[in-house]
Amino acid sequence: MKLMLQLINISIKHKPIKNNNNDKKNKIIIHSILRKKEDHSMISEMKKNIENNKKKIEQILKHYNIIIDKVEANIGPSITLYEIYPHIGTRISKIKNLENEIALSLSAVSIRIIAPIPSKGTIGIEIPNHKRSIVYMEEILFSEESDKKSKEMELPISLGKTIFNEIFIMDLANMPHLLIAGSTGQGKSVGLNAIIIFLLFQKKSKDIKFILIDPKKVELSIYQNISKSYFATLPKCINPIITNLYDARNILNSLCKEMDKRYAILERYKVRNIKEYNLKFKCKKKYDFPYIIVIIDEFADLSLSFKKKEIETYIIRLAQLSRAVGIHLIIATQRPSVDVITGLIKSNFTARISFRVSSKIDSRTILDCSGAENLIGNGDLLFSNKNELIRLQCPFIELSTIQKFIELYKKINGKKNEFFLLPEPDLDV
Repeated sequence: MKLMLQLINISIKHKPIKNNNNDKKNKIIIHSILRKKEDHSMISEMKKNIENNKKKIEQILKHYNIIIDKVEANIGPSITLYEIYPHIGTRISKIKNLENEIALSLSAVSIRIIAPIPSKGTIGIEIPNHKRSIVYMEEILFSEESDKKSKEMELPISLGKTIFNEIFIMDLANMPHLLIAGSTGQGKSVGLNAIIIFLLFQKKSKDIKFILIDPKKVELSIYQNISKSYFATLPKCINPIITNLYDARNILNSLCKEMDKRYAILERYKVRNIKEYNLKFKCKKKYDFPYIIVIIDEFADLSLSFKKKEIETYIIRLAQLSRAVGIHLIIATQRPSVDVITGLIKSNFTARISFRVSSKIDSRTILDCSGAENLIGNGDLLFSNKNELIRLQCPFIELSTIQKFIELYKKINGKKNEFFLLPEPDLDV
């Protein structure tokens, strides 16, 4: 597979290999680390439940004198979408107003009505499955579908599977920044890990560099072992993973300087963006600019500090200008309130993910619409981008698997790589 060849190319580039046996060995190791776990027990039971739910939906709508032509079901990993084909002249609001009655009839914890489904002449009712199927990271990484979709993308990230069981991959370079919110324990950290692992799998260390800001100190520390190969950092920084407020302020200031430097270089060579620049100097590797991805795991800890205005200024400036020079932000928070996610931040982060939140107010803050309060947790999410709302199931990857994966990448990249150094920051006054 092409994905496997990419990993072999990385190992060839950064570490001398004596024979082809090591190539095969790497393939076996990666497959064993991310071995797919099978689950066949639930298919027949789900089919019975679906037929029963179809009948119940038809009965409740008939009871309220709503005429429909048919009901179809699409089974997803965590929810099933029932598509209602209404009769001509049926008012959509009639069905939408029956949300509680339908939930009661189906004995569902929560349901979500999409009226109408975009680009379809149907109304959707999303109902949680009695038994959920876990979307494992292996299904995403080693599938041909994933390979095809990510082939032409600069920074492909996988957010999981849709309700139609299709792998969903987006290009971070086109987003160009991502805002993630959700209550504690709903899947934010797992989602961040899935994004990082997918990027590591798809891109070489010379192409991408990470800046990880982790005020909680424990969530992203697992990536310390590959910091020399994959991290951008300050010249005199001791810890490559940023955990304190002063280092966060300094690295964001330094990143703004790096952005200005890159823009000056693009202007000198008469190119518009990092992609055109790297293509122009394809044969001269020392001139290549790597993409820099900034990941902040708990933005509320930074935004509510005494450095709030300064940090927010840097983030807004980067969000507004950094796309063309290959700097992208991924910000996560468990507190989607207006004092954390301000209007300026929202206006510059058009791509947003919401895991389950506690109230409609929080849902509207992050997505500009309700719906996230009705999610069922454990990786169930809504992705909003350019007025399009998509429900997904986030891929799951265990901590022990990530550790093995990181150890493998440490061996593949060897000890020759050094940090990508950013400019010296301005002195904190």
